Amino acid sequence: MVAGNWKMNTTPTEGKALVKAVMDKVPNPSTKVVFGVPAIQLMEIQELVKGHPNYAVAAQNMHQEESGAYTGELSAAMLVDAGIEYVILGHSERRDYAGEDDDLINLKINQALKHGLKPIYCCGEKLDIRQAGNQEVVVGRQIEQALSSLEADQLSQVVIAYEPVWAIGTGVTASNEQAQQMHANIRRMITNQFGSEVANNLTILYGGSVKPNNAAELFAEPDVDGGLVGGASLDADSFAAIINAVRR
Repeated sequence: MVAGNWKMNTTPTEGKALVKAVMDKVPNPSTKVVFGVPAIQLMEIQELVKGHPNYAVAAQNMHQEESGAYTGELSAAMLVDAGIEYVILGHSERRDYAGEDDDLINLKINQALKHGLKPIYCCGEKLDIRQAGNQEVVVGRQIEQALSSLEADQLSQVVIAYEPVWAIGTGVTASNEQAQQMHANIRRMITNQFGSEVANNLTILYGGSVKPNNAAELFAEPDVDGGLVGGASLDADSFAAIINAVRR
């Protein structure tokens, strides 16, 4: 899978042009391609990809409640009714700027799954944690708390995105070895919690300054199943090149 997280970028006009350009450049991708777009664009972008087996749309967030007096929020039912297939949850920017923790993210993941949405669950450590050598402990805690209440069949609908916070938007990318080490560790944790069949079929994406010049090497690692792409997903040529870097 290659998923693009546009964050708070592109107007609706720019977003439609971007998706059309990517689909023109890669009309039949060999992997699943997901556009994570601003809320105002969800339905229009969904119409553009509708009917294509390998293109899909993700919301960048959703509320944990069914409905209610939550001004400005989107519910899982709204997203499903609009034809949206995925929702990005647990992104470090939501953790930092909106104060979301793993317990809240767990509620959101369960709500998404209840309605048939597929969560793209983000986890990752900050620079001081990496420098102290505690990255596996921190990411392990994120995985355990956010996914604790799930059953094995539910986890098959979840995508995990490992995003070292120190590499998001900084131009610094984890080395191939660092990415592979953490992805393998995540797969081991899932094996211990849910069994080897679930873990082996789990999609684990790498996110953090993924670009055309490093995507192929990152994706070639045995436990890296694609990428969650930020800035490079806003350029049609760059995103198309990253999509084409997936060879399996």
